[in-house]
Amino acid sequence: MAITKPYRHCYKSKDRQGRDRWLLRVPGRKAKTIKGRYGTPEFAANYRAAMEGSEAVEKKGLSIPRRGTIAALSRTYLGSAAFVELSSATQRARRHLIEQFVSEHGDKDVAGLEQRHVKAIIEAKRATPGSARNLLTMLRVLMALAIEEGVRADDPTVGIKRPKLRGDGWHTWSEDEIAQYEAKHPIGSQARLGFALALCTGQRSADLIRMGRQHVRNGVVSVQQQKTGTSLAIPLHPSLTAIIDATRSDHLTFLVTHHGKPYRSANSFGHRIRLWAREAGLTGCPLHGLRKACCRRLAEAGCTPSEIKAISGHKTLSEVERYTRAADQKLMAGRAIARTESYTRPDPILHTEKKA
Repeated sequence: MAITKPYRHCYKSKDRQGRDRWLLRVPGRKAKTIKGRYGTPEFAANYRAAMEGSEAVEKKGLSIPRRGTIAALSRTYLGSAAFVELSSATQRARRHLIEQFVSEHGDKDVAGLEQRHVKAIIEAKRATPGSARNLLTMLRVLMALAIEEGVRADDPTVGIKRPKLRGDGWHTWSEDEIAQYEAKHPIGSQARLGFALALCTGQRSADLIRMGRQHVRNGVVSVQQQKTGTSLAIPLHPSLTAIIDATRSDHLTFLVTHHGKPYRSANSFGHRIRLWAREAGLTGCPLHGLRKACCRRLAEAGCTPSEIKAISGHKTLSEVERYTRAADQKLMAGRAIARTESYTRPDPILHTEKKA
């Protein structure tokens, strides 16, 4: 009979002062320190909280918030199936947002939250509209749960509009920037392979670092997006196929770190792209900008929004429109006029009727 560890995914290490500490390392999640002395009830409670994804417990024992408060409702949500079904990246972002909100309003009653309060909370975030939009989304989720739990009968977030985003978000790589990067990093390097995967498939960082030869069949790469769960089948561009064939790979994933190991997080690969871009003399060119550049190129090639969505995996056409705002208007306008030159207007059909 195999002997199992009392605390799965828990590993011992040393801190800077040489003291023992225990880390929870669950695949796909960020490592977390388990507080308390190993084997004590305090340690076990903190371990369960970390595994289940609930809030951290205090050193003196498990702190249970009063029922009906924002803190209690948030605790229920973080332990719900709806939260567990989210992607790991969305879970981290949502958890961070909830913890900040609980630190400010955790002791307040959910039933006492009114629409004017929600408006004031969102208005305080107007300087960062992206954060305000995420906060409003989180509040709507919590209020829906409150209604389901019988804590309140109505939703105070109904009728509150999401703040408009400023600008176009992430910078979209231009053709000049793409050419400058490619001139610096030759075919056969990891820098060129990661760049080409992002530009030619239009996928997010979390999906790029999981791609491998086992996902390619008959020139088509199969992708299940980690953020949305959307399944895509994307034909490989001939230039991308040539770059893949020219890049040595002894791993299941196309992309590996400078240590020869797969990337453990999407952020680490995004940081690596920024470093490679700086080596090429480029600043302000993020990895997500290549996803937008892919959508821009598809729009300039005459692809419909639905065709672009089939590559990017966006859920709505409005998101596709936002990602293609950087498309060359002059180029697309010229193509549109060229189509009208070959268009022949049909003659109207004349209907004659005889009087009886």
